[in-house]
Amino acid sequence: MAASASTSLASQLSGLGSLACPQYSGLRHAFFKQEQRSLSDAHLSQLHRHLRVASPSGGKACRAVVAMAGTGKFFVGGNWKCNGTKDSISTLVSDLNSANIESDVDVVVSPPYLYIDQVKSSLTDRIEISAQNCWVGKGGAYTGEISAEQLKDIGCKWVILGHSERRHVIGENDEFIGKKAAYALNQDIKVIACIGELLEERESGKTFDVCFKQLKAFADSVPSWENIVIAYEPVWAIGTGKVATPEQAQEVHSAVRDWLKKNVSAEVASSIRIIYGGSVNGSNCDELAKQEDIDGFLVGGASLKGPEFAKIVNSVTAKKVAA
Repeated sequence: MAASASTSLASQLSGLGSLACPQYSGLRHAFFKQEQRSLSDAHLSQLHRHLRVASPSGGKACRAVVAMAGTGKFFVGGNWKCNGTKDSISTLVSDLNSANIESDVDVVVSPPYLYIDQVKSSLTDRIEISAQNCWVGKGGAYTGEISAEQLKDIGCKWVILGHSERRHVIGENDEFIGKKAAYALNQDIKVIACIGELLEERESGKTFDVCFKQLKAFADSVPSWENIVIAYEPVWAIGTGKVATPEQAQEVHSAVRDWLKKNVSAEVASSIRIIYGGSVNGSNCDELAKQEDIDGFLVGGASLKGPEFAKIVNSVTAKKVAA
């Protein structure tokens, strides 16, 4: 696996004064496998090939860039989770239908199963529908489950798989989630593939290990990455009001893209959308969107508020300005 070295980039650059990158709690920089030694001119040259360094006079910190940013269209998904009634969802759909949404964004919402048909029949075609989960195989004697074939039958085009609440509350493991993704894709259902670490995993420096292990489970199973969007959602930031800083989120997104480049292909690494989730709202979306490897968002609570969700969708304008 790509994550084998434990020396952080920030520690390797300690002593460089204004050029030193900030440390991001709980992250391991596995990209630089140099031995711990003094920074020779050759060593600095090698590191600088991986960095975009701001001018010292500008007073801005540098940030690591280990792979090119994605080339895919900005993507925003709304995960409504186990929320809503017929009336509240009618109001939300009405708000979304009247919202002024930027054209160059793929937008998806994920209602609870029993409201999918209601939403599909009343929501603008501009927004596609996702399920929040599906079964690992063909339907049958699986009480309480929904099959990919059933989702396809009602016109559902997407499914969220691997969400932390499925992993850590329901108990789904990496291998099972990877198989679910493969089956959904084979039934022409596109997948929002979620990855992310627990707070204790971040604090113990295992963020990359966890995310890469989850990615590998998808890579070992899926037939293609063409119809997959990766959602990085640090578990400690989901529904807590805590949000990763733009720099922290970018650091992981960049690492994920680099892992894909090394372990899948450069083409997949460049084309796939890597979106961020974890207490995204109308106040923080613009700054997050400016990060070059953040290709959109998977939104929880804020997606239940039509105007705020529209604002998050329209944060693509901040991405354009940053570019």
